[in-house]
Amino acid sequence: MRSVEDYLNDLFRMKPNIYIDGSRVSRDDSRIRPGINVISKTFEMTANPEYKGLIIAKSHLTGREINRFTHIVQGPEDLLLKQKMIRKLCHLTGGCIQRCMGCDAINALSAITYLTDQEHGTDYYRRFIEYLKYFQERDLTAACAQTDVKGDRSKRPYEQPDPDSYLRIVERRSNGVIVRGAKNCITIAAYADEIIVVPTRAMTDKEKEWSIAFAIPADTDGVKLITRSTAMRPRKVLKAPIADIGVSDSFIVFDDVFIPWDRVFLCGENKYATMLAHLFALYHRHSYTGCKPATTDIVMGATALVSEYNGVGDVWHIRAKLADLASIAELVYAAGVASAIEGWKSPSGTFIPNEIYANVGRRHAGKNYYHELEILADVAGGIPATLPYEGDYLNPETRKYIDKYIKRRVDIPSENVYKCLMMISDMLCSAYSGAAAVAGVHGGGSPVMEEIAIWRSYNFEEKKKIAKYLAGITS
Repeated sequence: MRSVEDYLNDLFRMKPNIYIDGSRVSRDDSRIRPGINVISKTFEMTANPEYKGLIIAKSHLTGREINRFTHIVQGPEDLLLKQKMIRKLCHLTGGCIQRCMGCDAINALSAITYLTDQEHGTDYYRRFIEYLKYFQERDLTAACAQTDVKGDRSKRPYEQPDPDSYLRIVERRSNGVIVRGAKNCITIAAYADEIIVVPTRAMTDKEKEWSIAFAIPADTDGVKLITRSTAMRPRKVLKAPIADIGVSDSFIVFDDVFIPWDRVFLCGENKYATMLAHLFALYHRHSYTGCKPATTDIVMGATALVSEYNGVGDVWHIRAKLADLASIAELVYAAGVASAIEGWKSPSGTFIPNEIYANVGRRHAGKNYYHELEILADVAGGIPATLPYEGDYLNPETRKYIDKYIKRRVDIPSENVYKCLMMISDMLCSAYSGAAAVAGVHGGGSPVMEEIAIWRSYNFEEKKKIAKYLAGITS
C-alpha cells in the first residue's frame, strides 16, 4: 500500500492537463491541494491502529493486504465495513472522503464484465481482473466519470444534434478504440491516478456506439480536465482541520482519446451498458449511507456545541432539533446496514447491495440536506454570516472588543467561541459550503433518480394484495 508521500510523488509526476480559471496547471497547484488533503487521509490512516481494521482488507485475488478502497466486496460484512470506514474517515475531513467513486466503479465492473462475457463470449472480465490486480497492487485512486453532458434532455443519445453530447466510440482499431465526448461534475479527477468511465443511462440497440466503459490514466493524451476548485476559507493563525479541506470537480473532455483494448471493459453491448450504469449508481448510493450520516454528525456536533456555548444546550426546542438530526443520520445509516444485510451475491462472486434500501437511504439524505443546514443556521444565529475577520481577531487593538462582546458563558473562553463560530461560518457561508450543499442533494444521483430506482424495484403489487385482503376484495 502507498503512503501519502508515494501518492503525492506519483501525482506530481503526471503531465499537466488541468485547466483552472484560464490557465493550464500541474497537480501541485495550490488550488487543488485541499482536495488532495482529503484523499491523503485514505493513505495516512492505514497506519493508525484505530482505523487499520477498517481501511485494510484482504484481496480475494491475491490474499494480500490492500486498501479497502481497492477491494471487491465479497459479502455483507465487506459492505458494512466499507460503510463504517467511510463514516469514520469523513469525520476527519469534515465531509465527503471522495475516494468512494473508484471503489464503487470497480465493484460494478467486476459483476457486469463477468455477465457480459457469459452472454457474448467476450473477454472483458479477464481484462478487468488484470486491471484490478494492477489497481490493487499500486493502491490507486480513481475518479468515476459517469455523468455525460446530455445536450437536449428531451432526446436520447442517438437523437442528439451533436452526437458527442454523450461520450461515444468514433473509431475501432486493431489495437483499441478512439472515443470523443465529455463527462461533467466529476469529483477528484484532478488528483486521481485513473479515470474509470461508465455509461450514464440506459442504452438501446440504436446506442451501441455510446455503450462504452474503460479506464485510463488521468493524464492520458487528449484528456483535458477543466476544473473548478472550492475550499474552506484560508486561515492565517487559527489553524483547524476543517480549514484544510476542499474539493475539485472537473469537466472532463475526451478529445479523440485512444483506449487500448486491455483497458476497454464494454464496447457496444448496450444491455450491459444499461446494467453497469445502474449498478455503479447502486454501489455509490450505498457509499452515501456512510458519508451522509457523517456529514450530519458534523452538523449535529456544531449545532450542539454552539448551543452549549450560548448557554441554551438544555432548552427543549434545541433538544428537539438535535434529536431530528440524530434521526436523519441514523436512519440513513440503518438503510445502508439493511442494504448490506439484504444484498445478494452475483455470479462473479461480487456482493451487491439491496437496491431498495440503498436508494431509500440516499433519497432520505438528499431530501434532508438543506433542512440540516437550516437547523444549524437557526441555532447558531446570524453571526456566522457577519463574523469579524480573523485578522481583526488577531489584531490586539480590536481583539479585546471582540473577546468582550462575543463572550457567552463565563466558563467558556472567548477564543473557543470565536473558533466555533468561525467553523460554522465556513460550514454555512463559504464557497465550499455552497458547493457541498448542492452536492448533498445531487451527488450520486438527484433525488428523482432514487425515486425512479425505488419505483422500478419496489413490489407495489404486493402492497395492493395486502390492501385487497384487508378490504375483503377477492377479485
